[in-house]
Formats: sequence, structure tokens, C-alpha cells
Amino acid sequence: MNIAIVSIVTLVVNLLLGRYRIRYRKMSLMWWVIIHASLPLVIPLRIWLDTPNMTIPIFIALAVIGQIIGSRIRWKTGKR
Repeated sequence: MNIAIVSIVTLVVNLLLGRYRIRYRKMSLMWWVIIHASLPLVIPLRIWLDTPNMTIPIFIALAVIGQIIGSRIRWKTGKR
């Protein structure tokens, strides 16, 4: 159950960050900051929920997938 919680949080947070990341030029300082912005949330959550170290590659993959999907989704906005 703990692995599922960390996985969902990692994916959702990175979906949002991926959406925000597209506003910045690739390889700029802010682009790098946004890519790594989920780490201060995911790492303590993973440690607090005591997930095994062997699940770290899964969380990294979910972070990358979330960033990619988040940057490619057409998000609905309140503007018309």
C-alpha cells in the first residue's frame, strides 16, 4: 500500500510540474529546478512510509513519465 501511495504522489506531482516546465527554455536554470522540484516531497515521503530501496527505480520512472505526459497533455483552462 505504501508503494502505491508514493507512486501516485510521484506521478501526480510530476504531471503538474511537467505542465509548468514547458514555459521555460530547455536546459535553463528554472527548467532544471522544476524537473527536480518533486524530490523534496517524494524522498521524505518514501522514507517516512518505509518503502524498500528496490522501488526507487519505479519512482524515478514515474517521475519521468509524469513530466513527459504533463508537458504533452492539453490542459483545460478557464480562458476562452
